[in-house]
Amino acid sequence: MKKTRLTVLSYNIHKGFSTRNKVFVLHSIKESIQAVHADLVFLQEVLGHHEEHGKRVLNWPTVSQFEFLADKVWPHYAYGKNAVYASGHHGNAILSKYPITFHENVDVSTSKLERRGLLHAVLEVPNHHRPLHAICIHLGLLENDRQLQIARLCERIDEIVPHDAPLVVAGDFNDWRERATSMLNKRLDVEEAFVKTRGAHARTFPSWAPFLRLDRIYYRGLDLKKADSLTGDPWRKLSDHAAVTAELAY
Repeated sequence: MKKTRLTVLSYNIHKGFSTRNKVFVLHSIKESIQAVHADLVFLQEVLGHHEEHGKRVLNWPTVSQFEFLADKVWPHYAYGKNAVYASGHHGNAILSKYPITFHENVDVSTSKLERRGLLHAVLEVPNHHRPLHAICIHLGLLENDRQLQIARLCERIDEIVPHDAPLVVAGDFNDWRERATSMLNKRLDVEEAFVKTRGAHARTFPSWAPFLRLDRIYYRGLDLKKADSLTGDPWRKLSDHAAVTAELAY
């Protein structure tokens, strides 16, 4: 059977604002991610709703950010509400060209001050009998929190995802010490796209002069063709993170 090419994009969109929250750039983010022609998009720091921005920000969309970005390009999407506050909420989102048959947002918060979740979706890819599991995650800022969250991620995959099922885990791991990959490789038998192709994680933060390697695409049960980090124009003028992409075969 001929393999399906699957282009994956992962991006922390900084709630649709440029660095230091100076400019609302969600419209430019939309154009930029559409230009990648990804089949599957993992987004972090997505605003599901914000009462004050909706009143004050010019060109604020009339729908949620994930619906605005999905538009007609990605007809299937899922959102995981993590941080809830008086004016609204934000979290992770998955946009897909393929039907999402199941999705669940799992709370992996370690404190009331920093709410985190992993968004797990199951996709039905045409001409494939095995569903594709996709998990979007944004880990905490503290090392101890990340260790606990990685352990919960591993438990979730061990319990829910068959080992022979294709799997993609992507997002902002905040893993500036670069400790997560060896743990995930040992526990889950996953590979990281940039480590596999280039021998090192992609530099993604800050986007205008990236030196921290925070954003990752892990995979299992798929063939990796190539990986890239999007660090030039227009990306460096949008979010404070660079986007990362990988082309996989299924």
